[in-house]
Amino acid sequence: MYRKIIVPLDNSETDKTILLHIRKLARLTHAQLILVHVADSKEVKDDQAYLDQVSAVLEQEGFNVKSTLVQGKDPADGILSVVQDEEGDLIAMATHGHQFIEDMILGSVADALRHRTDIPILMIRSSLK
Repeated sequence: MYRKIIVPLDNSETDKTILLHIRKLARLTHAQLILVHVADSKEVKDDQAYLDQVSAVLEQEGFNVKSTLVQGKDPADGILSVVQDEEGDLIAMATHGHQFIEDMILGSVADALRHRTDIPILMIRSSLK
């Protein structure tokens, strides 16, 4: 069913929501989890450490994990480049709604992705605020 699941993370509490849900699906399908974070140049070191930490936890649980840090791109562009490079067949992500006026003007990453990809997207609304 799914071989490679792309999991965008934003280094926030909402990541816990998708990581909880995606474990079950990855176990059922034996899919590789490809964690991706799009960072600007100021965040790179901390965000790579975060991806490494999440990857290590998932690997200890027996998952096949790869992580990718994409620098300096629009989040949707960065995620879609990983989808293409890795031949992902599902994007699984947590959504947290509009928190900033910029999001309302420019649109959310989830909305941009759903208009620009042909692969399925699993969106789980985070209850964390």
